[in-house]
Amino acid sequence: MKRIVILAPVCAAILGTAAYFYLTRSDPTPGTAPVLAGAPASASKIVRGAYLAKAADCVACHTVSGGKPFAGGLPFKLPFGTLYSSNITADQKTGIGNYSDDDFVRALHDGVRHDGKRLYPAFPYTSYSLLSREDALAIKAYLFSLPTVTQETPTPDLAFPFNQRWAMGFWNAAFFKSERFKPAPDKSAQWNSGAYLAIALAHCAECHTPRNIGFALDHRNELSGAVVNGWQAPNITSDPVHGIGKWTDAELYQYLRAGHAPGHGAASGPMREAVENSLQYLDPADIRNLVTYLRSVPPRTGDNPIVVNPKPDSVAAAGPYAPAPGTPANLKDGLRLFESSCASCHQWNGAGPQSQYAALLGARSVNDPSGRNVVQMILSGTRAQIAGAEVFMPSFRASFTDDEIAQLSNYVIYQFGSKQGKVTAADVAKHRQQ
Repeated sequence: MKRIVILAPVCAAILGTAAYFYLTRSDPTPGTAPVLAGAPASASKIVRGAYLAKAADCVACHTVSGGKPFAGGLPFKLPFGTLYSSNITADQKTGIGNYSDDDFVRALHDGVRHDGKRLYPAFPYTSYSLLSREDALAIKAYLFSLPTVTQETPTPDLAFPFNQRWAMGFWNAAFFKSERFKPAPDKSAQWNSGAYLAIALAHCAECHTPRNIGFALDHRNELSGAVVNGWQAPNITSDPVHGIGKWTDAELYQYLRAGHAPGHGAASGPMREAVENSLQYLDPADIRNLVTYLRSVPPRTGDNPIVVNPKPDSVAAAGPYAPAPGTPANLKDGLRLFESSCASCHQWNGAGPQSQYAALLGARSVNDPSGRNVVQMILSGTRAQIAGAEVFMPSFRASFTDDEIAQLSNYVIYQFGSKQGKVTAADVAKHRQQ
């Protein structure tokens, strides 16, 4: 009996260890990537790598505002602390200059650094694992061709036990599988190319898919929308009501490439950054292939279903230069704020004649009662260079109080979405911290 008592935990430990190493094993296969129009095999490795790095939007996460490209330091505020993006220039002291080809591939495929320590999945190795080895090394060749920057990455500020990198091995065992992209034999070349772009390079799921209790992607609700750094990443499944099922191919193409589409508003927040830094530079054929893939994503309602009203009665009753009559008394303060600070660009009917990016009709942001993106836009404003033109909206962070931003947000949601906004001053205060 004593022998059984002793052997039982020993056997359990052996089985647990075996299961751990099995579940965290690396996939050694190099993989074969679908052909991308913008990265043909005939191009040099550095040229291909530059395009692939654009498609992966590496610069967005590895560059702070006003900082040197790819030098890292961008903070990621998470429920359990703050992480900072790494310096991925070829600097040998503070960057990745000492990474061998195998080191670089291991980081992208398995989430393991040069020194053997595990990366946190804020770096989307969970998506980059699908990249082919050849594409990963093309990105490395491009990064190593750029000027080096000596800049230390700030130390993560994480609470215990999240500050224990070794524990990420158990997270990987539960939620991650190292594997390369496998083309679907029953799908077209265009679909496979679009899928590779969406789920590997552009890692769309990292923002548009909600996360489970373990902060891993909830693939049962793939691309159904999620909240990222206070912004609502919309549902991009084929759902005709809550997703993009009713968008035309031309509208999707324009939104992805230019950051706006008639009747759907303009991209904002992280999506605006994706357009500015990445999508606008992709080959038109690759954008069309991305649309082909998105069309095939099964429809899902998502956790925050938004129903867009393309022609609210309040807009029909308004003119370009005059508000609609009958605004509810509790929204009068918001109306006055809109009149003094917003109407000149957006107009009372939401047409935004000065810029296509100022049009509000059909935008999901103004149809979301939570008002997340409306609040974020008022607080943050925007400045981007897209298609050779500047897209600009000033920030009102310092101009308005939390209560005023809540009033303005709720008025915008009522006027342009015909919804009852639920934004409170407390909500705005939380957004200020994100």
